[in-house]
Amino acid sequence: MTVLGKIAVSVALGVTITGALALGLIASDRPVQDLRAETGGLDFSVLQGAEVPELQSYRARDGAVLGFRRWDAGQEGAPLIVAVHGSGWHGAQFAGLGAALATQGFDVIAPDLRGHGPAPQRRGDVDYIGQFEDDLADLITLEAAPGQEVILLGHSSGGGLVIRFAGGAHRGLIGRAILLSPFVQYDAPTARPESGGWARVMTRRVIGLTMLNAVHIRALNALPVIQFRFPSSVLDGPQGQTATRAYSYRLNASFAPRRNWQADVAALPPFLLIAGAPDEAFRAEAYEPTFRAITDRGQYALTGATHLSVVDDPETAQRIVAFLQGS
Repeated sequence: MTVLGKIAVSVALGVTITGALALGLIASDRPVQDLRAETGGLDFSVLQGAEVPELQSYRARDGAVLGFRRWDAGQEGAPLIVAVHGSGWHGAQFAGLGAALATQGFDVIAPDLRGHGPAPQRRGDVDYIGQFEDDLADLITLEAAPGQEVILLGHSSGGGLVIRFAGGAHRGLIGRAILLSPFVQYDAPTARPESGGWARVMTRRVIGLTMLNAVHIRALNALPVIQFRFPSSVLDGPQGQTATRAYSYRLNASFAPRRNWQADVAALPPFLLIAGAPDEAFRAEAYEPTFRAITDRGQYALTGATHLSVVDDPETAQRIVAFLQGS
């Protein structure tokens, strides 16, 4: 056998062994049926039942029809805030904050990200890693008026998506950013194990799929890799059917900053980061030192809100308005 032949055999053997190991890891870690949280986790009792505008729709570049809600300031030249919801929920999360910011002179739109909301085509899944960024770019292009400043706001995983967006190909569409208790990465200084009990990560499955993706095998990326512990009070309530309880590998990767999250943070435009000291999901005190070590474009506020209540905390709206008005 020639030298090249020996190399080819070695490579093929290595790929076969890697693939077998990856498949074993994937098969060994499966979803739990009807995962719920009766104690601990996130406090969903703080979610407001404010009235929300009816869903409107827009058509993304692949032809998919996606939903969003809109609160208009009714003022010519008002900046546009695009508010991105956190994991498992949808744009109705911003019912209170969207209305509050509209009264202060800002247009606000809140999309139901692909795979989320009342009736998605495939709940908890997207077509490819990075599709959320393309969808947001399409929404901004269709809904922002010529010359209108666009501010991208995100809570929790939505904040992670804002960070990812800033480091991606569409970064030029936004002028400023607002991060509410953002997810950074599972190994960032801001992280808590399993987001404080909110998330159940199928770690072995994630490792196996990451190994396959490293050799460009993506056929299994639709498999679920993370589940969320919603309480029964939410799942059995009037909006329970709108909850998204698990994410595929490709959706979960699309929702977070890239593995080199420091590069995505460094690419952020001028931003405001707000978190509550009692945040159950992330280490709020670690945000400012972590981000300041990377960029000098940020402003920071530590409040008394929990992970979910930070969205509707009156101080959050006040600080956002002050930041955007430059005071």
